[in-house]
Amino acid sequence: QVQLVESGGGLVQAGGSLRLSCAASGSIFRVMGWYRQAPGKQRELVATFTSDGSTNYADSVKGRFTITRDNAKNTVYLQMSNLKPEDTAVYYCNARVVAVTPKIRLEEYWGQGTQVTVSS
Repeated sequence: QVQLVESGGGLVQAGGSLRLSCAASGSIFRVMGWYRQAPGKQRELVATFTSDGSTNYADSVKGRFTITRDNAKNTVYLQMSNLKPEDTAVYYCNARVVAVTPKIRLEEYWGQGTQVTVSS
């Protein structure tokens, strides 16, 4: 049973910092990452961390956000610094696991989301 448990969301002033955590269970994941969705907007990629150590960031967060992964704890983190009001959104943890039967594919799972609100 795959489960993703998120924590760390909250209210912060512009310029502040916040760290999100996503504790995964039930599988070892090829890719773990974070997406966000602001009111009236589509869900967008924030950052991903692949099992080989590679990372990927949205242009809007490069230099401000850092994604890390603790394999022993099966947990992924998002350290957010110099937060801006436009970062306000619900942040979702995402995880993908390789399945090989009956065919090779990625199975995708989502956390429940955690609210991040940045005030000006």
